[in-house]
Amino acid sequence: MIRREPLHSGQLTDATTSIADAIARSADVEHVPVTFDHCHHVTGPFFHGTKATFDVGDEIVAGHPSNYHDGRISNHVYFAALLEPAVYGAELAVALTGSGTERIYRVEPTGPFEDDPNVTNKRFPGNVTQSYRTKHPVRVIAEIKTWDPHPPEVLQGMLDNLARLRAEGLDVIED
Repeated sequence: MIRREPLHSGQLTDATTSIADAIARSADVEHVPVTFDHCHHVTGPFFHGTKATFDVGDEIVAGHPSNYHDGRISNHVYFAALLEPAVYGAELAVALTGSGTERIYRVEPTGPFEDDPNVTNKRFPGNVTQSYRTKHPVRVIAEIKTWDPHPPEVLQGMLDNLARLRAEGLDVIED
């Protein structure tokens, strides 16, 4: 997948980085944690993937049902500075609920944010996916209309891994 930089119209150019490239670039780089008190140096652009429909100017807020766990309310809004995690978010939201349309939005946080503890220092040191969470709203700047989906076998691999984690009781979301 090619990470692309959004333009004002919501279209993309080829100026962004994939997760695989981010992993390679981070190999010898010390991770400086992004915390609620130390986040202003992270400037984006930021992306949010979902099945929900929003308009430009809308605010995405915490307190809604999770797309990933039935009966769970999300206490945070999640977003990433890489496009690819947002694509996964949209794809998984639709696949896990069995309905909806995958949507990717360019967003801006309205308050402080921190590294997403669900991915930071897990498979790789640091926050290679540049994924964050906040309790504050994020404002929709544009809908990204053109993006590359993951191949079906890659998405199925993610779903199979989630099913395995659930069967083992390890699909914990720190929220």
